[in-house]
Amino acid sequence: QVQLVESGGGLVQPGGSLSLSCAASGSIFRVVAMGWYRQAPGKERELVATINAGHGTDYADSVKGRFTISKINAQNTVYLQMNSLKPEDTDVYYCNGRIYTSPTSWDEFWGQGTQVTVSS
Repeated sequence: QVQLVESGGGLVQPGGSLSLSCAASGSIFRVVAMGWYRQAPGKERELVATINAGHGTDYADSVKGRFTISKINAQNTVYLQMNSLKPEDTDVYYCNGRIYTSPTSWDEFWGQGTQVTVSS
């Protein structure tokens, strides 16, 4: 089994910055991609940013130029630096990992979620 443990998040004023991190551990053979999604109450979970094993990245249009995703392969850890935060960025943020647990078997794993609140 694989566990994703998130840290960071909290309350910040509009225009401020926060950093999230997520460490994957357990039966990891190879990480295909890791990323961040967010979800507000009553809404669908949406992509924020992803990064693959080759460090290729993808961002939601709403966060481009403000958020940066990065990772350390050797530590199976992904980071999300969030700058110029807006009230509409307020959500629960979830870490996601697409991970091979054996040479032929992969699955999708989720963290427990961390609250990000942008408010004055």
